[in-house]
Amino acid sequence: MKIFYLAPLLILFFSCIEKKTVPYKKEVKVTVQENVVQEFQTIIDASNVTGAILIYDLEENKYYSNDYQWAQKGNLPASTFKITNSIIALETGIVENDSTLFKWNGENRRLKIWEQDLTFTNAFRFSCVPCYQEIARKIGVKKMTEYLDKLEYRNMKVDATNIDLFWLEGTSRINQFQQIDFLKRFYTSELPISERTEKIMKRILVIEENDTYKLSGKTGWSISNGNNNGWFVGYIESQNKTYFFATNIEPKEQFDMNLFPMIRKDVTYKAFEKMRIIK
Repeated sequence: MKIFYLAPLLILFFSCIEKKTVPYKKEVKVTVQENVVQEFQTIIDASNVTGAILIYDLEENKYYSNDYQWAQKGNLPASTFKITNSIIALETGIVENDSTLFKWNGENRRLKIWEQDLTFTNAFRFSCVPCYQEIARKIGVKKMTEYLDKLEYRNMKVDATNIDLFWLEGTSRINQFQQIDFLKRFYTSELPISERTEKIMKRILVIEENDTYKLSGKTGWSISNGNNNGWFVGYIESQNKTYFFATNIEPKEQFDMNLFPMIRKDVTYKAFEKMRIIK
């Protein structure tokens, strides 16, 4: 169903519209429209962070962002890699299903919520780093590398010394466009994975669901050379349309780091409201 009332709004706060031909899939080029949304920058500035919000309208094949240069900058995937790590775990049989249990060994962990037995679903939703380090070690370098290539999840630097850390530290990189491309291929069943794996992942990715929209995604947070970098990536199904998003931000000086876990989602929700994806 087309949403006609969006048109006047788009005229008001979208500017610098340009068309750009970019690689979208392997050996395939498509023309997408990039729209600069000044209000996204206002949201970023008001939150005392720097960065970019990138939203992709699947049906209209259009991007919306405040800063396309930032969106092309690679960063560590951090816990957003748990999406890919989970897919590989299910495909290799390392994890049987969303109820597979990860037993806590009684050792102190960085977060109290991790100090318990966790199902695969809760390990994902609570972003349990030790659980996913265990998964990565069991997958191993060879299979991890094979699957990353198979899934076209590029620029991960994996070897025997960093198999359980490469997404959190080091030189692995992913940008916001690549995050959305991977999520789009997952959502539209273009990844070379089983239907069973896809269904399980689509269940555990759900963050919020109500009468007006269904939000799925994952946050991430890395600290490299003292620099904090935060992600919120996923997709939202609203008003018979699907939008993909990748928000990447860094705190400015004097930022209250206690707010960092929530600010990644907060700025994204405000962008959804500006575009009337949610009300």
